[in-house]
Amino acid sequence: MLAAQEPHDVVAYPGYSYPNTHPDRLAVMGMLHGLTPAPVERCRVLEVACGDGANLVPMAYAIPSGEFVGFDLAHEPVKRGQERIRELGLTNARIFQSNLLEVGTELGEFDYIIAHGFYSWVPPQVADHLLALCEKLLAPQGIAFVSYCALPGSYLRLMLRDMMLFRARGIQDPEQQVLAGLDSMHFLVAARPEGDPHRVLIEEQLKRMESHSLAATYHDEFCANYHPVHFIDFVHRAEKHGLQYLGEPVLPPPPDPGYRADLRAPLESAYSGDTLQQEQMLDFIRIRSYRESLLCKAGLPVRSDFAVERFREFLLASQTSSEPGKEPGSTAFVLPGGIRMESNHPAVVRLLEELSKVWPRAMSFSEIASRLAEVGFSLDGDGAALLVRLAVSKMMELRAWRVPVADAISERPRASACTRQEGRQGKIATTLLHSTISVEDPKVRSLLQLLDGTRNRMELLGAMVSEFPAIPPAEIEEGLDPNLRMLYAAGVLEA
Repeated sequence: MLAAQEPHDVVAYPGYSYPNTHPDRLAVMGMLHGLTPAPVERCRVLEVACGDGANLVPMAYAIPSGEFVGFDLAHEPVKRGQERIRELGLTNARIFQSNLLEVGTELGEFDYIIAHGFYSWVPPQVADHLLALCEKLLAPQGIAFVSYCALPGSYLRLMLRDMMLFRARGIQDPEQQVLAGLDSMHFLVAARPEGDPHRVLIEEQLKRMESHSLAATYHDEFCANYHPVHFIDFVHRAEKHGLQYLGEPVLPPPPDPGYRADLRAPLESAYSGDTLQQEQMLDFIRIRSYRESLLCKAGLPVRSDFAVERFREFLLASQTSSEPGKEPGSTAFVLPGGIRMESNHPAVVRLLEELSKVWPRAMSFSEIASRLAEVGFSLDGDGAALLVRLAVSKMMELRAWRVPVADAISERPRASACTRQEGRQGKIATTLLHSTISVEDPKVRSLLQLLDGTRNRMELLGAMVSEFPAIPPAEIEEGLDPNLRMLYAAGVLEA
């Protein structure tokens, strides 16, 4: 009898880069919590279930002195990833086909291990083996990233999954399975009255699923295994394998209940000193359905507070733009997505204005310290708390690594070859910042391919005019500089 095909060989899962998995993000959080993680520019990274390398390959391209290894059970995605690596000429990246149960210490030690979209979608014994492998392969100060579906929020997803699987019984074609499942969700919505709480919940989940491709929904919702877990049970399983919980890859956003004093006091009273049980209770309050947890070796001293001195080691960056605030004497800072913050704090205004001038690059604290001192800022406990608040609000980024982006739009700008490669293959491309940009606009896609460092502005314009003869040359010229600035700000142009 022939073995069943690996589902990812039958239906290609759409791969993307995931900023929260980047070693720079993991290094920052490790440093905040008291670890001394490996320098990002010289790190060894392993990605479990790496697919076609959509997440791993851009890291390897941007960090040429690092070493990046990935493996996946499916053959076809691995072949695509290997071809990408060959085309880019990368010598610091390797992707191979293997079963998680068959790899071990022959791979060596890793500073960072990534397992994204894996733990909850495999049999429990395989998920358990993942944790054992992390303990074996992590360097002494290494950090593992593991994402998983969390309870209690995933109970709803589990219920709807059961309903969709029931509707798709007997259907063999993956696309038809998904369409039948989604159709059953629409039927359930229509069967309940407007404003019904259950209808609202189903509509939210349906909207989430329909925002994804059919291929993604097939693998996420119709896979053979789906095992959400409570946060505290995940941590206890990790502890059995010599690991401990370090934190999350991002600081919780401002509305998070973890910041509420009226909740912290009763939680501390009920679970005195047990931060893990307190965190689980907060997940109950959040109705949390998804988590990204960082793990490190058991026995390492992990800080819950952030040491002031560590902030001197970080690079600071901000992509805000500024404008006069609504309140007299205040300045408003706005992120590209529209998030807005007003402040009349001299240090906040000076810091964000200075950082925004050099975006997408970052500045070390020593580079900006003298300018902050002019407005009375010092890096003491209050100063560090201020930096944390800016990071929590997303107005400022903390980095542990200098991203190799251009410091200006040069005479002959060159876009990342990795970004250009992805731009030829799809509608989304990864930047040197490990974020993504849309290249659905044909003019943006064309310009991106032309930015190989051989053309000046006039030559770029001439090539664009030739490629789009139906568009008036004046219109193309009008859009050239804004698109160049957009690509520069996105972190696409190389130093």
